Amino acid sequence: MHKTHDKLKLGVLVSGSGSNLQAILDACATGTLDAQVSVVIANKPDAYGLERARAAGIPAYGLTPQNYADAVAFDTAVMYELLRHQVDYVVMAGYMRKVTSHILDGFPNRVLNIHPSMLPAFPGAHGLRDALAAGVTTTGVTVHFANEVFDEGPIIMQEAVAIRPDDTLESLAERVHAVEHVLYPKVLQLIAQGRVSVEDSTVIISPPLSSRAPTRDLTRQ
Repeated sequence: MHKTHDKLKLGVLVSGSGSNLQAILDACATGTLDAQVSVVIANKPDAYGLERARAAGIPAYGLTPQNYADAVAFDTAVMYELLRHQVDYVVMAGYMRKVTSHILDGFPNRVLNIHPSMLPAFPGAHGLRDALAAGVTTTGVTVHFANEVFDEGPIIMQEAVAIRPDDTLESLAERVHAVEHVLYPKVLQLIAQGRVSVEDSTVIISPPLSSRAPTRDLTRQ
């Protein structure tokens, strides 16, 4: 478990715009998250998340998977940077690539992922689109520890988001992203406080949270 008197060192993995990375950086800057982002790595050299990192003075690396023999070789390069920057936790923030056991074994129960659904519902790359297509009235956000199965692993926290009858993919995504930007730093702060552990594939938060957050409809936000 993380020592509460040290700042949590995060290695963030991104593939695109890095809006969740920015939320984490903002939380660190305001002091609501007792952590620091030590390195940002992207599997796309043109990912805008790298520019966000560089603007914040954080080491940022864009690695191209096609330049490596296979997924393990690529993750070996990622692992090198994570270890070189002495990170405590690996945070996937819109990282559209499955990590191999090379990283998972190097950071057991210390690789986090965020997904735009109430897992196990609607896993995969198109969780919001699939929820709209299914006609459900509620989706949400899940933060969980990653394992060897895509979008599985012990769930740390979830928050539901209502789907309105007039929602489009864009309007729903906007509200879900707003929840993500609050929930991810909140979970990371619990970890920074030493309150999160995993026992028999189940997440334990100690002391327990008083209640689960209600379904959120951000119509007027």
